[in-house]
Amino acid sequence: MKIGMCMFLWTTGVSKKHEALLRDIRTTGFDGVEIPVFSGTPDDYKRLGDLLDRIGLERTAVSAMGDPSTNLISPDAATRKAGIDYMKWAIDCSAALGANRLSGPLHSTLGAFSGSGPTAAEKKRSVASQRAIGDHAGKRGVTIGLEALNRFECYLLNTMDDLCEHIDSIDRPHIKAMYDTFHANIEEADPIGAYTRNRRNVVHVHISENDRGVPGRGNIPWAETFSAIRNSGYDDWLTIESFGRSLKDLAAATKVWRDFSESPEAVYRDGYKHIKNGWKKAGAGDAAKPFPSQAI
Repeated sequence: MKIGMCMFLWTTGVSKKHEALLRDIRTTGFDGVEIPVFSGTPDDYKRLGDLLDRIGLERTAVSAMGDPSTNLISPDAATRKAGIDYMKWAIDCSAALGANRLSGPLHSTLGAFSGSGPTAAEKKRSVASQRAIGDHAGKRGVTIGLEALNRFECYLLNTMDDLCEHIDSIDRPHIKAMYDTFHANIEEADPIGAYTRNRRNVVHVHISENDRGVPGRGNIPWAETFSAIRNSGYDDWLTIESFGRSLKDLAAATKVWRDFSESPEAVYRDGYKHIKNGWKKAGAGDAAKPFPSQAI
């Protein structure tokens, strides 16, 4: 298991000016960071990757699509092509960064709604878009972790069952799923079951409290969550995702209107301890036994 920290708490554009923060994150014990990919060139991300190498931090990548002109499920072919081109750029940047994983709600436009649920035509267009994206990702050695978002942020894919059924339809080895505890807490009647039923597709996990604050201080069922993840055989990234008010556009997109912690340091320092302790407890005694009904 590797513990990561998403840089969304501070910025959508990580650079050398964040070196002191990155070094403190490493000193805290983190194995790596999750780097937002929203602007720049592959060369920019190559330089950032070199900096992370010097610090000793591994990395994953995260992005989102908030521009309706790049909507991957649009009925307009030119709009869908623009979205595919955006994703190819994000994949190229991720590869240059040295990240083999790019996660996020990379299936539709964040915050855009049609006024009804997803249609069969939208799902069909999504499959075609994701297959083109998946083929490019495979060439670059990057796996996409698509994220099911709550109903207030998107309408295409809200639950893990719907997400993974869609991923099975896409049928590309580099298009997989991310499990996010925040969204599961809102949308899933059984968040633990939603993970275990769909473990076969999960390649990334976001550790996020129900209020987006310090992991461990809210009402997510953490003991059961860590046990389910560890018992499933998952041994990859557990990445803290939290948000603040410092970035106005991101705060507006994620509906962050107040501070969720006394400081960013509390989020990553206490959050790190929470994951380490939770993972250790999940591996103790009978908790380490696999679920007999689980299909991986």
